[in-house]
Amino acid sequence: MSVEIVKVLILLSGIAHIVLSVVSSVIPKALKWKEGLQDLQPLLRQMFWTYAAYILVINFCFGLVSIFGTAELVNHSFLAKSVNLFIAVYWLARVFIQFFYFDKTDAPKGLIFTLGEVALVGLFIGFTIVYSLAFLYNMSWI
Repeated sequence: MSVEIVKVLILLSGIAHIVLSVVSSVIPKALKWKEGLQDLQPLLRQMFWTYAAYILVINFCFGLVSIFGTAELVNHSFLAKSVNLFIAVYWLARVFIQFFYFDKTDAPKGLIFTLGEVALVGLFIGFTIVYSLAFLYNMSWI
């Protein structure tokens, strides 16, 4: 696989991370987090929002690193290998959580929610593939 293809995939993934971060701002309202969390103890509610913010910032930073550090993510360095592997494992874990942990019995129903879930899971799988390919490229395995 050529370095140019890997770079384009990383750049597109970076842009997609930024878009994901922006679009994620509607998730709390769409899933009615405020209503769902109101019965929690204040500390647990604050922790939930803190974790959500950390995830949002991490995803946004993945985008920034991918957009502005595209060349560095394919330079065969230890850091390039490590960052690509970290991002790939991060998204792979998210895919596994989606399919094997989440209880969807009370998930919102309807076409818009189904399409949203399909789009998000597709994006998560795409991120896993892109950064896995980048890792394999940096290892000179492809």
